[in-house]
Amino acid sequence: MKQYILKTEKHPIKTSIDYMKELNEQQYAAVTAGDGPLLVLAGAGSGKTRTLTYRVSYLIERGVNPSQILIVTFTNRASREMLQRVEMLLSGEIKGIWGGTFHHVGNLILRKYAKALGYESNFTILDNEDTKDLLSDCIVESGIDTKAIRFPKAGILEDIGSLSVNCEKEIADTILEQYPYLEELTPEIERALKIYKEKKQKANLMDFDDLLLNWHRLLKEQPKIKERLAMQFQHILVDEFQDTNKLQSDIIDEMASHYKNLMVVGDDAQSIYSFRGAEFRNILEFKERYPDVQIFKLETNYRSTPQILHLSNESIKHNIRQFPKELHSIKSNGPIPVVVPLNNAHQQAEFVSQRIVELVDEGYSLNEIAVLYRAHYHSVELQMELTKRNIPFEIRSGLRFFEQAHIKDVIAHLKFVHNPFDELSCKRILKLNVGIGSKTASAIWDVISKAANPLSVLISDKLYHLLPRGAREAWPEFYRRIERLSNPPVQESPAEMIRIIMEESYTKYLQSAFTNYYDRAGDLEELSNFAVQYDSLNKFLSEIAL
Repeated sequence: MKQYILKTEKHPIKTSIDYMKELNEQQYAAVTAGDGPLLVLAGAGSGKTRTLTYRVSYLIERGVNPSQILIVTFTNRASREMLQRVEMLLSGEIKGIWGGTFHHVGNLILRKYAKALGYESNFTILDNEDTKDLLSDCIVESGIDTKAIRFPKAGILEDIGSLSVNCEKEIADTILEQYPYLEELTPEIERALKIYKEKKQKANLMDFDDLLLNWHRLLKEQPKIKERLAMQFQHILVDEFQDTNKLQSDIIDEMASHYKNLMVVGDDAQSIYSFRGAEFRNILEFKERYPDVQIFKLETNYRSTPQILHLSNESIKHNIRQFPKELHSIKSNGPIPVVVPLNNAHQQAEFVSQRIVELVDEGYSLNEIAVLYRAHYHSVELQMELTKRNIPFEIRSGLRFFEQAHIKDVIAHLKFVHNPFDELSCKRILKLNVGIGSKTASAIWDVISKAANPLSVLISDKLYHLLPRGAREAWPEFYRRIERLSNPPVQESPAEMIRIIMEESYTKYLQSAFTNYYDRAGDLEELSNFAVQYDSLNKFLSEIAL
């Protein structure tokens, strides 16, 4: 049989890139630096990716074997794009460079050395849903009675375990620092996570955190493998270093331990992931770990106007701990940023909506206008005001404010005391109680809906026989809350009603049910602030419905 072979054209690697022409002076200095540890402080819009790309090209032109280069980026896409740019610069296919996220690189290494840690090389990687399902099984297996106590859901256990791994802290310390409201459940949480760890090892499973944890274990527990890996990579480059966590930083230190040819690129002023363990001290204290480091600053901004950069520079210079930088723009002058002092969120929403109308009148289209806010809950007043003025808008930060589960939970309390025959709202708030599911909620509704005043039955002790044993202890707290909300004077202040719901039990539910508890608590605080302007429950419910 005749064989057909694809003949690929081989391009010689060019050695004539004019780096001085292609790069600005600061980029050129970083790209052409000698060996050893390098810290590149890249201000926003300063050509960070360009600098990394040209550095890789420069190394290859100098004769470094591509297979001895490791590039760690924040996303796999960033790595692919960077390698494509390198190939374009060198006019040929470059094979062998290791590139990707920490998790991607960790997976490649562990596939080769898994047996050294007691795993098989065909281990399965758990996705987020698989992780939650397995953790749910571990909670049951640990013997925790989740009907008797409000135990955190699997997603929260996953976050606790993840922070513990990535910050290299004990589970008890992680709970104390990040989840103090769960401190009394520490032994039960530790037990469930211990079972989870054992099940993963036994079933040849790893979650995303294990890809880093086991990579680090490999380097610490297997000195020969560590030496082999450290000698394999002559040059290591790490992007977005300000967003690395303690574990990732330690991994990089181990991997770079032989050659010490480590270039880290980042900006201490752009660290935004501390909530998931990122440690900006990794970049601030880099010089302490590598005393002979060469430091380069990229301060030419290609993105923003001088006016915007002036505002940014003035703001950032007040940071207590930082590498001082002064960004300069290549763009021509633009409008001066404006600060508009307003008294409250309602005035702010009115002003922004008014300005949008003015911009449309000036000839701008709505899809050219964007409104930024720091947290999703800051948008509630604006959403209401835009709706009132019939200005169409699209939310990019998640669900519309009043479509979120925790907002609907609190509103359901208000709807039910306003209209005790509202079956949907009644069942929704019943199922927020420990031990009450759809079946029990329906049974309770069947009884109270037959009464002339369902509220009077609900806030009595006539329903105990319908309650599962695990729900009985907390039941009095629930019906007393409903009784308090039913008080006519209280209903003159919807804001006070929301605060009562939060204070008396819903906060505990949030803490156990949602991984982003603080954000959701902020949403409810904003809802309460929004409700201050209404002097009756009826007006408030009508406003949010319409």
